[in-house]
Amino acid sequence: MPTLLLLCLLGLAPCLLSAQSNQLAQQYYMDGEYEKSAELYRALAEQNYNPFYFERYVSSLMNLRRYDEAESSIKKQLKRTPEDLTLHVRYGQLLEQRMEDDKAKKQYDAAIDALRGDKLQITQLANAFLILTKYDYAIRAYERGTELLKEDGAFSFNLGDLYRRKGDTEPMVSNYLDALVQDPRRARNVQTYFQRYLDAEGLLEAQKQLYARIQADKKDNPLYPEMLAWVAIQRKDYKSALRQVRALDRKLGENGDRVLDLGRLAANARDYETAIGAFDYITENKPEGSPFYLDAKREGLLTRRRAITDGYDYTENDLRILEAAYEEFLGQFGNNPASARIATQLAELEALYLNDLDKATGILQRIVELNGVNETVRAEAKLALADYYLMQGEVWESTLLYSQVDKQFKEDLLGHEARFRNARLSYFRGDFEWAQSQFDVLKASTSRLIANDALDLSVFIMDNLGLDTSATALQTYADAELLMFQNKYDEAFATLDGLLRDFPGHDLEDDVVYLRGRIYQKLRRYPEAAAQYQQVVDTYPKSIRLDNALFALAGLYENQLGDRERAQELYETLFIDYSNSILAVEARKKYRELRGDTVQ
Repeated sequence: MPTLLLLCLLGLAPCLLSAQSNQLAQQYYMDGEYEKSAELYRALAEQNYNPFYFERYVSSLMNLRRYDEAESSIKKQLKRTPEDLTLHVRYGQLLEQRMEDDKAKKQYDAAIDALRGDKLQITQLANAFLILTKYDYAIRAYERGTELLKEDGAFSFNLGDLYRRKGDTEPMVSNYLDALVQDPRRARNVQTYFQRYLDAEGLLEAQKQLYARIQADKKDNPLYPEMLAWVAIQRKDYKSALRQVRALDRKLGENGDRVLDLGRLAANARDYETAIGAFDYITENKPEGSPFYLDAKREGLLTRRRAITDGYDYTENDLRILEAAYEEFLGQFGNNPASARIATQLAELEALYLNDLDKATGILQRIVELNGVNETVRAEAKLALADYYLMQGEVWESTLLYSQVDKQFKEDLLGHEARFRNARLSYFRGDFEWAQSQFDVLKASTSRLIANDALDLSVFIMDNLGLDTSATALQTYADAELLMFQNKYDEAFATLDGLLRDFPGHDLEDDVVYLRGRIYQKLRRYPEAAAQYQQVVDTYPKSIRLDNALFALAGLYENQLGDRERAQELYETLFIDYSNSILAVEARKKYRELRGDTVQ
């Protein structure tokens, strides 16, 4: 046993010494002590040849500029291991350092010429070129390797990566698409590279190549239209994407899920025409019992409603068509707990756009009284019903409903919303101090929208209750706001004119101009609204409404007046010059969207 143990230790000793020498050599090399690293790596390579030891040995010599010694070592090793073609690359690098570029080129060419149909050898050589950023030689290595292996697409992904590094878009796209065909599991990788490295022109090139491949593809590979739809979405060309996903849905006999997803994307991007086309495709081509039929029906209604409520131009006929679509839905699926949200949306259409408050309140009363309705949906219906009662002047009914929702959802956002609307009702009625105390509490709401509106009204009341005569003027202004809320626009304008007549030079002048802008905007008289907002900016530089006016004006230019460049300027002014505004963060986000940045 002692003898056996001694023999084992003697056998392990060289291994232990080699490991220690490697660690020491590595440390010397990293510290730039190339004399010491060269000696250790030479000893390690002679003891047990390893390409890594030899490469570090030669690298140490080259760092010491002992080129002749390095050249001699490389030549000897080439004779011993001619199949290691990376030695030619190292030799070429040495010759380049000696300014012998022509000889270096011969070594690189010799390496490529000596390639065999060996995947590992091809990859090692291409990587050796890649390390030296010699992308063209690495490409040649892969292309020569593909010929030798007689395997199309064997190195397509590697080639795509190399062309990407070179910034050569056309072959980059082509090779990544070839790689996708070879291995469809690479789809996510390819999309990531396209998203990260292709600009608008690059995506257009990808779209062009995909169209050409689809036309030439006799196998009808679904990968191409799937990828084409994805590229179209990146280009925000939702109409083209819809053509592809509809074709895929038909060809593959799918249930409409990808069409539904595309419709939602288009709707979120405010391409309502395409979104409606997607949802209608499902409801027109899938049976009622299919998994996505009801979702598509609901989303189609919601999108048609958004197309109107987002402030775009619409006609009375558009509203009637939407009304008929809602009524068709409710006739098809019935007035029941499952359709309650749709009924709530119809009530909003009737109240706010068709001015039929009686019909709206009737619809909502049925929802509030319906058994089995989700309590959140019931509460939302109560809030809407309270608003419509207020529009009819039934203040007591309104405050009762607001209070019910507040009590039931005290710590929920719905409760906060109910409390805010109740406080706003008190503001309309002239109970300013109580309203302000409620707004002060709601400034801490977790809903940014509620918190911002509460802060806005709190500051406004505080700002205008400091003067002896301001309570009367403020009540007149609140009356005008209530009239606007009730869609009594002529009376609201008359009330504001009376305020200016009765209180000339009052601090509320800027607020009057701002409120006129809001009324014109509700009336869809956008140029007149923009003129009012611009007047606030130009005439009242210290107004507390200035940031609101800037934001509203930017929104008009972005969405209704067709001047996105002007909108971008206004958003930039808001978040730079009025960085303390509660609207500054949203203005920066809008600015970046208009500039084309990716916004999370």
